Amino acid sequence: MRYVSTRGLPTDSPRSFTDILLRGLAPDGGLYMPVTYPRVDSEMLANWVKVFHEGGYAPLAFEVMSLFIDDIPPADLKAMCYRAYNAENFESDVVAPMTQLDDGIWLLHLSNGPTAAFKDMAMQMLGELFEYVLEKEGRELNILGATSGDTGSSAEYAMLGKDNIRVFMLTPAGRMTPFQQAQMYGLDDPAIINIALDGVFDDCQDVVKEISADAEFKEKYSIGAVNSINWARLLAQVVYYVAAWIQASGAEGNKVSFSVPTGNFGDICAGHIARRMGVPIDKLIVATNENNVLDEFFRTGVYRVRSAEETFKTSSPSMDISKASNFERFIYDLVGRDQERVRELFAQKLVNEGEFSLAGTSEFKDARIRFGFLSGSSTHEDRLDSINSVYRHDKIIIDPHTADAWKVARDALRGGVVEHPLIVLETALPVKFAETIQEALGFTPEMPERFAGIENAGRHVVDMPNDAEAVKQLIIDTVAAER
Repeated sequence: MRYVSTRGLPTDSPRSFTDILLRGLAPDGGLYMPVTYPRVDSEMLANWVKVFHEGGYAPLAFEVMSLFIDDIPPADLKAMCYRAYNAENFESDVVAPMTQLDDGIWLLHLSNGPTAAFKDMAMQMLGELFEYVLEKEGRELNILGATSGDTGSSAEYAMLGKDNIRVFMLTPAGRMTPFQQAQMYGLDDPAIINIALDGVFDDCQDVVKEISADAEFKEKYSIGAVNSINWARLLAQVVYYVAAWIQASGAEGNKVSFSVPTGNFGDICAGHIARRMGVPIDKLIVATNENNVLDEFFRTGVYRVRSAEETFKTSSPSMDISKASNFERFIYDLVGRDQERVRELFAQKLVNEGEFSLAGTSEFKDARIRFGFLSGSSTHEDRLDSINSVYRHDKIIIDPHTADAWKVARDALRGGVVEHPLIVLETALPVKFAETIQEALGFTPEMPERFAGIENAGRHVVDMPNDAEAVKQLIIDTVAAER
C-alpha cells in the first residue's frame, strides 16, 4: 500500500504508511491518500463479523487497518490495536456499542474513551503508532494541531507520557465550553503546550497549515499533525463504520446509512472511505449546524468558505468551522483523482476567489448518486428540540452535535430519502455541554466520576495573537529550553 498527495505531480514517488504517518500535510499542501482503496469481498465481510463477535473491537481494528499498513509487522500492529482498544480505555471490549432509539434510529456510542469524545477512537491508536515509529527511527516529534473543542484534549491525553513527543495545540480563545477548556488547560506537563489564539477555529487551522507548509521549518523542528488531515487518524475512524454495520446488520447485502455531525469533513470522510472499500453503506448524510458550508455544497454544488466574521458561534461549537480540511480528500475522489484539477480548485480558485463551483457538472451529480451523499443543517432551536425529544422517548441525553445529526436523520427518514437502518454517530458525552442541556431539559447532566473536579484544575495555557510567526517562535523557544 502506497500513498500520494491529492495535489501531487505524476512524477512524485508514492510513499509508505510510516513515511506519511508523521508528516500530516504533504509538502505541496495536499493531503495523503492511498493510491487505491483495498476492496472488501463477501468472504472478508463474513470474517469481520465473526472476528468482532468473538473478539470485540481490537481484532476488528487490526483486520481493517492492516489492509492499509504493510510496513509494520502484523504482530506489532495487532499489539498496538489491543493497547488502544480495550475495556480499560473504553469501558468494554465492544468499545463502540449501539442503542436503538424509539424512532428506529440507531445511536453509535463513540464517547466512552478517556476524554468522552469520539476523537478518542482515533487518537488512542494514533498515540500508539507515533510512539512506535519514533522509537524505531530514534526521532522526536513536535505535534502541531488545532482544535474547535474535542480534538485537542483527545490528542493530549493520547500523547501524555509518550516518549519523544511534544504537543502544541491551538484553540480559539473563548470559543470552547468550560469543560472542554478545563480538560486541556488543566494538564500540567511540559510536553503539553496549549495555545489560546486570538481568532476562530479556522484561524487556528490556517496557522497550522502555514507552518506545515514551511518545509524547512517543518523538517528542522519535526512538525507532525494529529488533526484529521493526518491519514492514520482517518484510517482509525474507518473501523467504527465497520463495527456499526456489523451491529446493525452484519449480513452480506444488508446496507446501512449514517448521519454524521461534521464541520471538518473528517468523521464522514472515514465513512466515505469505508463505502469505497465495499462496506455495505447506502447513504452518508452530512449534518451541519448554522455554519453550513458543507450542506450548501451538497445542495448547490458551490463550496464557499466563510471569513472569521461570518463564522457563527453556536451551541455545537466543535462544528463552528467554515473551512473543511478533509473536504479535499472527497473532491479528489469526486473528480476522478485528477491531481491537477484538485490543485486548480483548492490551491487557486479557493485561495484567490474564496470558493469554487461544481454546480451542473456530472461530478456534482455523482456526489449524491454514485457516492451516496445527502445533507442537512440544524439550528439552536432544533438542537434543543432534538435533545428534549430523545430524552423524552428514550431517557438518553445526547450532546448538541449528536442532536444536529439526529435532527437531520429524522428529516431524511420523514422525507423518504433514506431507509432503515439509519445510524447517528455520537460526538461527545453531554456533560461537556451542560449549559445547552440545562436549557433543553431543565437540568444538567450528571458528571461522570472520572471527571469530578475537573473544572477546578489549574490553567496552563499561553495566550497568543493570530500570527504563525509568533507560534513558530514559541516552538523554537520550547525546544531550545529542553536541549
